[in-house]
Amino acid sequence: LLEKMADVRLKEAALIVGVVAACYWNSLFCGFVFDDVSAILDNKDLHPSTPLKNLFQNDFWGTPMSEERSHKSYRPLTVLTFRLNYLFSELNAVSYHFLNLVFHVVVCVVFLKVCKLFLDNRSSVVASLLFAVHPIHTEAVTGVVGRAELLSSIFFLAAFLSYTKSKGPDNTIVWTPIAVTVFLVAVATLCKEQGITVVGICCVYEVFIAQGYTLPVLLDTAVQILRGKGSIPFSMLQTLLKLIVLMFSTLLLVVVRVQVIQSQLPVFTRFDNPAAVSPSPARQLTFNYLLPVNAWLLLNPSELCCDWTMGTIPLVESLLDVRNVATLTFFCFLGSLIVFSLRYPGDSSKTVLMALCLIVLPFIPASNLFFPVGFVVAERVLYVPSMGFCILVAHGWKKLSNISVLRKISWACLAAVLFTHALKTLHRNWDWESEYTLFMSALKVNKNNAKLWNNVGHALENEKNFERALQFFIQATQVQPDDIGAHMNVGRTYKNLNKTKEAEESYMIAKSLMPQIIPGKKYAARVAPNHLNVYINLANLIRANESRLEEADQLYRQAISMRPDFKQAYISRGELLLKMNKPLKAKEAYLRALELDRTNADLWYNLAIVYIELKDPAEALKNFNRALELNPTHKLALFNSALLMQESGDARLRPEAKQRLLHYVKEEPQDANGYFNLGMLAMDDKKDTEAEAWMKKAIKLQPNFRSALFNLALLYSQTGKELMALPVLEDLLRYYPDHTKGLILKGDILMNQKKDIVGAKKCFEKILELDPNNVQGKHNLCVVYFEERDLIKAEKCLVETLALAPHEEYIQRHLNIVRSKIASLSATEQSLLPADGTAAAEEKKNSFQNLKEVKKEQKTTQTTVDNNKAHSENKKRTEKNMDKETPKKSTKEIKDIEKKRVAALKRLEEIERILNGE
Repeated sequence: LLEKMADVRLKEAALIVGVVAACYWNSLFCGFVFDDVSAILDNKDLHPSTPLKNLFQNDFWGTPMSEERSHKSYRPLTVLTFRLNYLFSELNAVSYHFLNLVFHVVVCVVFLKVCKLFLDNRSSVVASLLFAVHPIHTEAVTGVVGRAELLSSIFFLAAFLSYTKSKGPDNTIVWTPIAVTVFLVAVATLCKEQGITVVGICCVYEVFIAQGYTLPVLLDTAVQILRGKGSIPFSMLQTLLKLIVLMFSTLLLVVVRVQVIQSQLPVFTRFDNPAAVSPSPARQLTFNYLLPVNAWLLLNPSELCCDWTMGTIPLVESLLDVRNVATLTFFCFLGSLIVFSLRYPGDSSKTVLMALCLIVLPFIPASNLFFPVGFVVAERVLYVPSMGFCILVAHGWKKLSNISVLRKISWACLAAVLFTHALKTLHRNWDWESEYTLFMSALKVNKNNAKLWNNVGHALENEKNFERALQFFIQATQVQPDDIGAHMNVGRTYKNLNKTKEAEESYMIAKSLMPQIIPGKKYAARVAPNHLNVYINLANLIRANESRLEEADQLYRQAISMRPDFKQAYISRGELLLKMNKPLKAKEAYLRALELDRTNADLWYNLAIVYIELKDPAEALKNFNRALELNPTHKLALFNSALLMQESGDARLRPEAKQRLLHYVKEEPQDANGYFNLGMLAMDDKKDTEAEAWMKKAIKLQPNFRSALFNLALLYSQTGKELMALPVLEDLLRYYPDHTKGLILKGDILMNQKKDIVGAKKCFEKILELDPNNVQGKHNLCVVYFEERDLIKAEKCLVETLALAPHEEYIQRHLNIVRSKIASLSATEQSLLPADGTAAAEEKKNSFQNLKEVKKEQKTTQTTVDNNKAHSENKKRTEKNMDKETPKKSTKEIKDIEKKRVAALKRLEEIERILNGE
């Protein structure tokens, strides 16, 4: 490349660099907007964790080429440069914009070299400067996704420059430049599809420039050969050979490209390109009218718009439409230039011919000539065609400046054009600062495009400004009443505003606009997958009502009947079936979705949840592992597989469980649940110091973390640090005054460690206020009465407690002890004070020690019951259930039942949290 640019002087290159920097410096302050969001922010192919081979299997937006929703835009080399950006700066927009600016500089300098093949030095600089400052390029340079144009243009021009060296002395063929050209064409095509059109430019260059033929000469030669009056000249045979090689290589590239898209064209809606689905003659008239529209944008780029779809340009439906005059004028002007360039020899006609080639041939893929495209007008696709336009302008300026009378005027006009274009470009860059500024600037140009109103609404929605967003979405429905997406946006915004009735009405309108299914007939219409989301969104809305679950299921099944390969419908239906307690049917739905996409980590995760519901933890763990193989950073799979390993009771799995939780907290450093469960693992492994550190970290992140507070207090209590547990319990009870287990533990510590009988009594009385049938609380209050030496009250209390739990042997045993004590004391004259005070005290101590042992057993039960490892979304409901007692069971049975119930409730809540996330 440097060798080819050797005759571009340093001053010229420096001038171009300075001009580009002056025009585009403010682009560095722009963010990711419009298509950048899909291509950069939402594209997993940029992440280092994604295998490099995925770049060559997915489209420009990260969607597998095999999927119908793919746009079939295959640009792996462009995505590779995005990935390099991500590697060095992740999602820092400055580096992406800076690299675009550098690529634009390179294009301008290489373009200068190309210009010097057909123009004099001064005119070449003029063409290159005009190209550098032209406002039409802001979409390609300032919009990050425009890099596809920039990269493709570099290799496009390099391929052409290489081909110009394929003619040797005495008209011989030099094959090395041709081989390099074919390689560069392939590279250009892998950056953007239009790169392949350089082959056509090379063919025209070979015939009319390198060989110097004109159209009359070619026609005369062809006539002579057909009449048998002559043979094909050797030079022409050589030319044919070169053209055959070029065309064969091009055909090979086309075949490979068709294989890549699997012979499927992308699916666009009629809103993307209304003319493409219009009947004749509207279709042909509109497509032809779009050509002068594009030409006018090059000639007068005063009103630029980021999106020209939908109703931006009304259809030309009649031959009497006045816009047909513009079409006719354009074709007359273009035709006269073509005739001039092909008919007459000379440098001027050659320059015009190459300029026309650069305008016409690269534009053909976007012209709807061979296949419909997903837009009406796109400014970025004029990046390469504008090169030919700039050559034409520079050539015309040269002609005018050579006329002495017009020399000063031509210079003044040139300066004015360059200056105004540079100012326009600089100003236009600020429009790309944010999505809001971009789409608001577009609405100033065009108010008939519902998509623009929708996009401003999306920008406001992202800022959580739902009220204003709703206004723009409603305006979109008024501009384009049959826009399904606009009605879906209105519905979603109403839902965000908690106006479910209005949301459902909007979704129903969108649903009514969908093609209707005719019973008994196969549904054959092609529907954009994003429009099918109306069924998903409506079902997600109404399934919040428990009485409408079947109705929601019907909507999912309707979407599936319309598109049996609609993966999201199976996923959403599987979630609903879980909620309906139909795990077997949910399993069927997820397995069907996996048939369509086995590389979706979320699907494997959801299937794991199903297996948990089916009481098959081994299979659940396998599916969690599959999810993590596909996505090692899948947060829910990391978290829940670790919990499953811990709950299995298999000590061999604990190290892996710990590693997964450590990975989870690395991914989610602000989630207290990760640290809490690391603490619980440490408690299982008897690593008390480590457990204490993890629990404290969880509480630091979430001071009102119920389970962490209780279990830290319990840890202190079990390790002889009861007094350290008290302030933790104070915090717990400040946030949760009705925490029964916390009150029991606090009362136990106050009574046994601080000898604060009054404080302990208040704790146990508080428990009975909350739950008069709480066996633990009532039993411990009986102990308080015993400590207060009120044996009659203690006896009555224990009798009531035994009635609540008649099968608890320890209550009966303690009641017998109290009654025995009463009997022994009543048999003496000293009543409550025995003659041998020491012996009486010792007896009381022994009796209380028996009670304390029972409380110790109960404390163990608390450890199991409050061992809550679910997400914060699940804590409240799960612990509420955990704190419930189960009378009429032994302590061991309570432990087993509660442990199973906690696990079941925890899983159910986790699943519901996933299902309700939209």
